[in-house]
Amino acid sequence: MTRNTAALLHTPLLAGPAFAATCDVEIEGNDAMQFNKQSIAVPASCKQFTVKLKHVGKLPKTAMGHNWVLTKAADAQATATDGIGAGADKAYVKAGDTRVIAHTKLIGGGESDAVAFDVAKLKAGEAYAWFCSFPGHSSLMKGTLTLAK
Repeated sequence: MTRNTAALLHTPLLAGPAFAATCDVEIEGNDAMQFNKQSIAVPASCKQFTVKLKHVGKLPKTAMGHNWVLTKAADAQATATDGIGAGADKAYVKAGDTRVIAHTKLIGGGESDAVAFDVAKLKAGEAYAWFCSFPGHSSLMKGTLTLAK
């Protein structure tokens, strides 16, 4: 086998995964009220996008619960405020709130949850925000989401 033949045989193995869209992300929240990411780019080629939230802390959800809530950026603060009244059993998300595009359940230390949403709900050029709606967390635990080409 010549060197060129060997290179051609290995090229598809190297190139294949590099071109595939990643249609999921894992985000960690901790006991210091921090997420390990501040931004997410969702490939427009994805039909669905999945966010897996993992609480890497040790505190229970009653003391340091976290969730992941996605809204338009303009709706984030009002949605977080309205969610407080919903209570922990509703993951601090107001029932039937049409501003909420997707959200996970409320989790405590060592727990995880995931949510998938249709990428068709996102519009190019629109600003989206995600945050933890546990009371007092949204000012620190937040990030941005964009629809990538």
